[in-house]
Amino acid sequence: MNDGKMTNNTVEAEYMDIANKNAWPLVYQKIGRECQAYPFTCVEAKKPQNKPLNRYRDVNPYDHSRVILKRCERDYINANLVKMERAQRKYILTQGPLAFTVSHFWLMVWEQNSRAILMLNKIIEKNEIKCHWYWPQGVGEQHKMTLVDVKLTVEQISEEDCSYYSTRVFRIFDMESSESREVIQFHYTTWPDFGVPSSPVAFLEFLKKVRSSGALDPEAGPPVVHCSAGIGRSGTFCLVDSCLVIIEKEGLESVNIQEILLEMRKDRMGLIQTPDQLRFSYQAIIEGTKRLDPDWKEESQMEESVYSSVHEEAEEEAPPPPPPRAESLTRAPARPLPAIPTSTSLGNMAYPASQEESSDEGPPSPPARESSTPSTASSPASSADDEDDEPPAVPTESGDRNELRRRHTRELAERVSAMKRRARDAENWHALKRSLYKPLTITFGVLLAGIIVYSYVKH
Repeated sequence: MNDGKMTNNTVEAEYMDIANKNAWPLVYQKIGRECQAYPFTCVEAKKPQNKPLNRYRDVNPYDHSRVILKRCERDYINANLVKMERAQRKYILTQGPLAFTVSHFWLMVWEQNSRAILMLNKIIEKNEIKCHWYWPQGVGEQHKMTLVDVKLTVEQISEEDCSYYSTRVFRIFDMESSESREVIQFHYTTWPDFGVPSSPVAFLEFLKKVRSSGALDPEAGPPVVHCSAGIGRSGTFCLVDSCLVIIEKEGLESVNIQEILLEMRKDRMGLIQTPDQLRFSYQAIIEGTKRLDPDWKEESQMEESVYSSVHEEAEEEAPPPPPPRAESLTRAPARPLPAIPTSTSLGNMAYPASQEESSDEGPPSPPARESSTPSTASSPASSADDEDDEPPAVPTESGDRNELRRRHTRELAERVSAMKRRARDAENWHALKRSLYKPLTITFGVLLAGIIVYSYVKH
């Protein structure tokens, strides 16, 4: 690791050195330890009246950089203004809105004069609600949202499907001032929770599209960037964008990726949630730097030695679900990392090969808008620990790992099937008993009545 300035070749050499030693968790853990010394507080986030407004109880905005709402009963929202002065960049990083914070979210977009919303998650991932559906359910005035408490309306005026991401244009109207403004949403739909995109090339194309809209320009208001917690995927996007801007402005020798990440973490805790996301950031920065070269050609865009180890994992089985986010900001996990790593700010010594796979759910249909209480699945202040997982074995060979993972998945499927069969058998037996109970009762009643009548007549 280098503490001074690094040329692009040095960045790539550093990447290869870390990869060859399988040391991404060690690097990630080192960054986490340095962040533990930060003196920043989260007093507002922990106030009783604000706690329900946090999606996860351990992902809170720092007091010194939190976004303050002006025209609202409460000025609190789980969001931070993250600045990178060297890149002339400002970003608002926030959690995915809860059902009862949708109006706060749009008020923030309006008051901060944001030109774009960058949504890096799906609404539902791994059968869990990660974000409330916060935009209109269709195009046109008939689907317009009216947010009475903050005196805003939101209307969707267009939508475009761009394969692995979508763009939507909204018109926000302020009922107090009668002013209106258009905001574009870039919705990246193939970036898995706790994971990374399948390709740095696709990610860089997405970044290029966002930049071309002018949403990241210094004269525009800061873009609102969110995933579910607003730290993992959101932090990855901002780190890559800032590093590439600095390289373009100051030259190849000017960037130290880890130092820039540490600087950004001073404004919002836990940016970059896994060692995999840190590794992907290096890959995207290396690839993006090559594309800045005037002599760069598409056909020579990627060196297999740098990227081949990332995508070749089998994708037919899902990895174990991520363990709880709750303890991840304060200490390293006590057991080996699963296929999708756990820690929000530390790492782990036993780090298996990466997994790139998207949630297999399609885009959900927009739900009916809720006005007060969210569903249980999207309840606030959870710690993302709704799914149980068993610690996987950590063999030494990649093939053994894949085989163990497949075997574990098959065994789990067999156990689930056996449980379903037992449940069906039990239900069938109870149905049979219910079907026999009524005629037997009637027969017994008739016999009893006959015996009573016979006894009465005989006597």
